Amino acid sequence: MSDTAAQYAKPLPEPSAVSAPFWEGLKAGELRLQRCAACSRYVFYPRSVCPHCLSDRLEWQTVSGRGRVYSYTIVRRAMNPAFAQEVPYIFAIVELEEGPRVTTNLVNCAPEGARVDMPVKAAYDSVTSEIALLKFEPE
Repeated sequence: MSDTAAQYAKPLPEPSAVSAPFWEGLKAGELRLQRCAACSRYVFYPRSVCPHCLSDRLEWQTVSGRGRVYSYTIVRRAMNPAFAQEVPYIFAIVELEEGPRVTTNLVNCAPEGARVDMPVKAAYDSVTSEIALLKFEPE
């Protein structure tokens, strides 16, 4: 574990061979999703076969990073002690322009300012030298 990872006290993702392009994209400030070459639908979370048509012809594409808040909740009591300093925070589901929904945090927005259907854009939070997390902020 690197020194910066040791300093970051919250749980970190562990990229796999399948998900590595997604995490590399976030680190580069890009949102990359898989798109099926057989049915043309976007896929999230990263996987080996398309959940829509079962093709294994998934290709990585950089997408807009824009979407709308589909649902959200304001977390006032952290379930994991590592997040206790962050409360209250907004845990959201964002529906991307390309279709998939992602779970995320809404940042740069007061809890009382969050709204369903609010336009948002990707924000890349470089929490260590190796990992950036996908968050969203009001557009």
